[in-house]
Amino acid sequence: MCSLINETVIKPLGDSALIVQFGDEINPVIHQKVQAFSALLNNHPFKGFVESVPAFTNITIYYNPVIVHHSIVTTQPMTPFQKVSAKLNELLQQMDDQQVFEGRLVEIPVLYGGEYGPDLEYVASFHKITTEEVIRIHTESECLVYMIGFAPGFPFMGGMDERIATPRRKSPRTAIVPGSVGIAGKQTGIYSLETPGGWQIIGRTPLKLFRPDLNPPTLLKAGDKIKFFSISPEEYNSYKEGSR
Repeated sequence: MCSLINETVIKPLGDSALIVQFGDEINPVIHQKVQAFSALLNNHPFKGFVESVPAFTNITIYYNPVIVHHSIVTTQPMTPFQKVSAKLNELLQQMDDQQVFEGRLVEIPVLYGGEYGPDLEYVASFHKITTEEVIRIHTESECLVYMIGFAPGFPFMGGMDERIATPRRKSPRTAIVPGSVGIAGKQTGIYSLETPGGWQIIGRTPLKLFRPDLNPPTLLKAGDKIKFFSISPEEYNSYKEGSR
């Protein structure tokens, strides 16, 4: 039996959801616990379970309180929240502190600079290095997708080399092209849809991150490891043509 049950906090979120909090720091260790528990729950769902949404340090679990009330029988009167909490505590006891969740390694092609990366030169000047060095550092890092949010398919990633960590733009753009790869502080991310945003855009990938006609509809998911690599304009066009 592991110590996770003593380290986590389960708290209600309305009358049909709850949050399992594994910590308050964004780091790979806590993220491993989030992903391992998410996988365990999806493999052993309780009756009334609807879906789970992993985030940086916690996982939100949605359930049907009516199904929970009628299907989970207890010796003492309990609310649906208490019944689900008890089931989750049972799962937590099954987890091992050494349990490791292995995410996929996904390679992302990026055309850096120019009209595709209008802020690449700013990032380089901010750190007093060349644009080539920014690209080299960005492609050397192996980033971790902590969560999908903001827009469908948008990955929030950690693990980017802090040598190119750059503050957001003072004036956000009203529309950013899908596929744009940006930097905001210590994070890097990819815009999945055309949305406003203040990230420093250093390049663009020809891959589609949000594909509503497919299952699953998002290219990436929490727990994935991302490796960027630089491509030429000709390769970018070839990728785009191949995705039609």
